[in-house]
Amino acid sequence: MAPADILPNTATALRDRDFEPGLSEWYCVDAANRHLETRSVERLAGGKDHRRRPDGSCGIAIMAKASAPGRTKTRLVPPLTFEQAAALNTAFLQDITGNLLLAGSHVAIANYVAFAPAGTEAFFHDTLPPGIGLIDACLPTLGDCLLRTLQEIFGRGHASAVVLNSDSPTLPTALLVETANMLAQPGERAVLGPSTDGGYYLLGLKTVYRRLFEDIIWGTERVAAQTLERARELKLDVHMLPPWYDVDDVEGLRRLHGELGSARPSEAKLDTRTPYYPVATATLLRSSTAGAWIANEPKSISQIPLGSA
Repeated sequence: MAPADILPNTATALRDRDFEPGLSEWYCVDAANRHLETRSVERLAGGKDHRRRPDGSCGIAIMAKASAPGRTKTRLVPPLTFEQAAALNTAFLQDITGNLLLAGSHVAIANYVAFAPAGTEAFFHDTLPPGIGLIDACLPTLGDCLLRTLQEIFGRGHASAVVLNSDSPTLPTALLVETANMLAQPGERAVLGPSTDGGYYLLGLKTVYRRLFEDIIWGTERVAAQTLERARELKLDVHMLPPWYDVDDVEGLRRLHGELGSARPSEAKLDTRTPYYPVATATLLRSSTAGAWIANEPKSISQIPLGSA
């Protein structure tokens, strides 16, 4: 990813620059002068004090951007408008935090959002349920953001740390539980969840290794493969999760629609093959004609009259 200190001037530039495979929409427009520093936001969403938790739990942070037209889910424009894409970003964030909370009912997980741009805490306080910690991780490159987020999670006393994308609202809950359980076992290891686009949707560690974020060509289909190469250099065992997909383009949106068309909320036993049902996303799409457009006009670039979130 190019340094994120310049706000693109056109919709085309936005679509070209603010997407990475896997952890795809992470870039910060005001990071140029921060020089690899990040603030620890010691508050939970909702305004409560955040305390360190040296309890052996796994800290998982969603890499998220505050919803704003022209900054979030811009690769879906068109067919969406910038306002519609921002509403979808909010729905995704609500669903992914809900997925984390569900996973936390099965295994010891502490939930965080590593956010950008700086100064957008109010959006997350208003959007997230209580109990989600905030980490200000607005830095010049995606690798810097991921590294510092992991460092911050460990700094808050957790035994393991995970970074998670904000583009996969149907990621099976069982994969989050599997990640935390694998990291709780004895022995040094990483957990990697590869994305179908060649990036990764999740990376979990028991120790921070800077080398895992060096010499990576961010924004390409080689990100996961290069990360595995760095792990081999470190002689670090990697537990691989099944591939999953991101919703950061029209093809991903079409796949999401297909899943939602046949899925309903379920209390079934956790299964790595069973998608999480994203209630907020499903409600948003159902309140519009987006579903019909995806099914009947897969190559259209006309705007979808999407309902508000």
